[in-house]
Amino acid sequence: MLQYVLKRLLLMIPTILGAAFIIFFILRVVPGDVCELKLGGDGGHYDPVQVEICQKNLGIDRPVYEQFGKFVVGIFTFDYGNSMDTGKPVTHEIGLRFQLSLQIAIMATLVTIIIAIPLGTISAVYQNSWIDYIVRTVSIAGIALPSFWLGILLLLFLLNFSDWMWGIRWSPPLIYKPIWEDPYHNVSQLIWPAVATGYRYSAVATRMTRSSMLEVLREDYVRTARAKGLLEKLIINRHALKNALLPVVTVIGIEFAFLMGGLVVTEQVFNLNGLGQLLVHSVTGKDYTMTQAIVMIIVLVFVFTNFMVDILYAWLDPRIRYS
Repeated sequence: MLQYVLKRLLLMIPTILGAAFIIFFILRVVPGDVCELKLGGDGGHYDPVQVEICQKNLGIDRPVYEQFGKFVVGIFTFDYGNSMDTGKPVTHEIGLRFQLSLQIAIMATLVTIIIAIPLGTISAVYQNSWIDYIVRTVSIAGIALPSFWLGILLLLFLLNFSDWMWGIRWSPPLIYKPIWEDPYHNVSQLIWPAVATGYRYSAVATRMTRSSMLEVLREDYVRTARAKGLLEKLIINRHALKNALLPVVTVIGIEFAFLMGGLVVTEQVFNLNGLGQLLVHSVTGKDYTMTQAIVMIIVLVFVFTNFMVDILYAWLDPRIRYS
């Protein structure tokens, strides 16, 4: 197992370098120049001399291989340079937004797990019953409803009925505070986007759990356990559920990684300044260093998440052995 873990860690390096190569050169072939955009404004008129000075200050006049080498070194040292837009260190600009996006991703994933695994298991156990039909309806509705639209409905409901339900006039906090500074303020702001997003992704995970459980419950070892007189609850929890969770873990892991930068519209609905909005702003402003840094952080999250999913496989299914 230790040997496999070391191999997987080493295999992350070419994956990261390949992603770095792609994002670096894609940004260079896209038309437009950050200096021309900054100096020209909306009118598009700029002084070529000033553009050259700007390019020299930003370091984009240097050879491409030198810029790429500096970028690669910065990936492994977490030094992404300064933003071409604000001039501040990229790590400083990303820091608070990364905390916000990471917390939403974790909270939404917890909501997904709490909803999807129990409902998917119950739906499979009581296949074609009224319970199964209700769970399938709820999951199909979650797939059909975009998370940002569900977020709008949640906001409208809370703004109009919170006084009647809890005796207080609720309104979403506008300024993000880390959970260690003000837990109540933090949870009040992030719980509802997490619920809206978690319900959306739990619908997919619920369907996956149900399908996987139905397949596992028809296996020979489950029939053998029933023939031996084991309790149905013990068969479901100890023998069937772990094996059925393998594809579910994969889906949840991919969804978690996607949440780190893929909630631009949801962040806009809830007035959250996360990585998604920052990425859109940096791409629009031709801020190469910021765009590269955000994309590489998302890549690192995907790579690490896939690594953790592979480790979970061995824990969930004892038949899996890595050499």
